[in-house]
Amino acid sequence: MLRDAGFEPVTLDDLGVAPLPEEDSVEAFETFEENAMAKARYYFARTRSRTRSRTGSLGARVPDVILADDSGLEVRALGGAPGVRSKRYSGAALEGHALDEANNAKLMDALRGVADRRAGYVCVAAIKTVSGEWHARGECGGVMLDAPRGTDGFGYDAYFYSEELKKSFGEATRVEKEAVSHRARAVRAALGLFPSAK
Repeated sequence: MLRDAGFEPVTLDDLGVAPLPEEDSVEAFETFEENAMAKARYYFARTRSRTRSRTGSLGARVPDVILADDSGLEVRALGGAPGVRSKRYSGAALEGHALDEANNAKLMDALRGVADRRAGYVCVAAIKTVSGEWHARGECGGVMLDAPRGTDGFGYDAYFYSEELKKSFGEATRVEKEAVSHRARAVRAALGLFPSAK
């Protein structure tokens, strides 16, 4: 998507921007919009600081545009939870698959006996440049299953049944998921707002 819009994607690893403990405090807000924009601003500043310290000037390795996002699962019967805390919903000090399992266990426990299973994935993509900031929201709807289906994807995917795909995200191929993905929709919408991408 980024290449089609005329950009050459560069990762933080490509730029030599290593993870720092302080990054955990960047996502401190109550909305996807605020968190996505906070990350875009944070890494915009980090990439400039990192490159300046290595080269003594703002050289060619400084990206002109930073794209960041924040995403999560909102379950209607739970008042939108886990929401912006989707990754840390269980409160467990785990990573990867173990964290996914803990989050899903807590969610299934919260939904035990609940008839309304409507849910949706939400993503906000944020763009930051020297001259401005833009953000856009993408969503996809579905319902939460009682048991996992499929082994692909991550997070809550195996428990999320997509209304558009008529299968869980855990059963969907990468191409199928990308066709209705909240993240793809958010990035596409954000690029549409960004002047250089038009």
